[in-house]
Amino acid sequence: MVGGVQRRQAGTAERYDVFHTDCPARDVVDHVTSRWGIWVLISLRSNDLRFYELRESIQGISEKMLAQTLRALVQDGLVWREVEPTTPPQVTYGLTEFGREVGEPLTDLFDRITRWLPPRSAG
Repeated sequence: MVGGVQRRQAGTAERYDVFHTDCPARDVVDHVTSRWGIWVLISLRSNDLRFYELRESIQGISEKMLAQTLRALVQDGLVWREVEPTTPPQVTYGLTEFGREVGEPLTDLFDRITRWLPPRSAG
């Protein structure tokens, strides 16, 4: 089963007022820019991953925070979730088209940052 909310691109007349406190787009921005949301989107940019693979790829995240972050991103329609009916269940996550589009500028941002940082010293 693949879950998530289906999103569509808004036309020019249907813009959201992101500066208004009850704007639904504001919640999505909050989830994407949360401490762990960015890392989940970047981790999923190349491959679909199982929960434990995501946890291992993002150093410092707890299982609880990963689960909460994934739940929010699935609800926002940025990430899909598929459960294989095995024992124990195998849960795989990947980016939706919306998630890929949102994640592209994040990847570009991190590429730019790492190009400008001084080289890491060995040791």
